[in-house]
Amino acid sequence: MNNRLMIALPLAAILALPALAQTTSSTTDSAATPATSTDNATGKAPLAPAPREGFWGRVNPFARKSYVKRQTEPIRDRVNELDELTSANSKAIKDTDSRAQAGIKMASDKADVADQHAVDAGNKATMAQSSAQQVTTRVQTVETVVGNIDQYKAQNQTEILFRPGQTVLSKNAKDALDTMAGTVKGQRGYIIEVQGFSSGKAQTAISNSQKMAESVVRYLVLNHDIPVYRIYLVGMGNAPLATDDATKTKRVSGGRVEISLLKNDLEQLSVNSGAPATTDQAQQPK
Repeated sequence: MNNRLMIALPLAAILALPALAQTTSSTTDSAATPATSTDNATGKAPLAPAPREGFWGRVNPFARKSYVKRQTEPIRDRVNELDELTSANSKAIKDTDSRAQAGIKMASDKADVADQHAVDAGNKATMAQSSAQQVTTRVQTVETVVGNIDQYKAQNQTEILFRPGQTVLSKNAKDALDTMAGTVKGQRGYIIEVQGFSSGKAQTAISNSQKMAESVVRYLVLNHDIPVYRIYLVGMGNAPLATDDATKTKRVSGGRVEISLLKNDLEQLSVNSGAPATTDQAQQPK
């Protein structure tokens, strides 16, 4: 009887030990397991605790390969998912940074273009203002010239003397006319006033003075291509000549022709505007 009791007690203890260990493990697992949450990087539930393997499955030092595989596969899968998620996040960050850099560069380029357009607009405004000022000056000059278009000023005067009854030009007379005509070649805005004076009486003096003046005009037109419309001729006959003393006059002895060159401001206008002066030769009708 005692022998049976001695054998039964150890056997009961051995049978009760696994149950006690399983109960203790269940209590510990229940206390240690946190509340399940899906708030993580992968969006999946956290790994669940290992399934209960019983007392010997936990304390057996000789673990089987299948057991180790079952324990490590979820961890390996979750690590792979994290690697993929990290790679995707890195790629998204790079794409976002690339788009941001491209946007910044585009904005910078547009700003540079806008600055260049502003500079060009400023330059054009300056040029427009300068052109407007030039136009204003030009208009004022034109107004002045137009206002004085018929105001001719004496430039020089040449005197040709004739012997009584003579109407032919002498060599000295031709030289004097050549000198005067050379000063108006290619110019504009001038007229030539030719006045003939002759001694004698009445119509005879007028006719002689007219012939002398015509010989001067003929020489200028034929030898120096001066347009006829620029020459004003008049035979003064024996009209008295003006002297320095306005109260005294002097009669002509023999024949005499006065050639006066008169100019207005038209030539000055052409020079200020930069326009090429046209020659009188080109203005003559064919």
